[in-house]
Amino acid sequence: MGKRYFCDYCDRSFQDNLHNRKKHLNGVQHLRAKKVWYDLFRDAAAILQEEQSKKPCRKFLQTGQCDFGSNCRFSHMTEADLEKLNAQVQEERRAKEQQRDGIAKPPGTIEEWLEKTAKRLGSAQTNSADPEEESVFQYPPGWPPVHELPPSLQAPPPGGWLVPPNLQWG
Repeated sequence: MGKRYFCDYCDRSFQDNLHNRKKHLNGVQHLRAKKVWYDLFRDAAAILQEEQSKKPCRKFLQTGQCDFGSNCRFSHMTEADLEKLNAQVQEERRAKEQQRDGIAKPPGTIEEWLEKTAKRLGSAQTNSADPEEESVFQYPPGWPPVHELPPSLQAPPPGGWLVPPNLQWG
């Protein structure tokens, strides 16, 4: 069968040889998929600049849909969308300026975090009447009921796992 080439952008594979790979990498489907992928990581300022330079798509404004979809050379953003995007860009600029000027609060140190954690744990122990009943382990929200979990995801028993005396590892 030979080696196969898998394209992450297009989510497809084909026999790997020079002709097939070159044909795929220069194909319209691959180039569109690659553009869509990189557009996911563009910042709001670049998107706003591009959308403002485009004329509005008449078909999209009249019917709410366009045959060309994301490949349309006209803008599918309404005035409200452009205003929201502009507000987002302004907020990002303000945040960058504040960070550059030192106005933004620097992230806390590890010592501050340890002090907060110690205070929280200390207050939790003084507030609880019986600290042994308080469960230290909590399952993440959205997990299935405890009895349906596999043993590897269940909390250990209160006294720890029982180890048989004649157990040998290795």
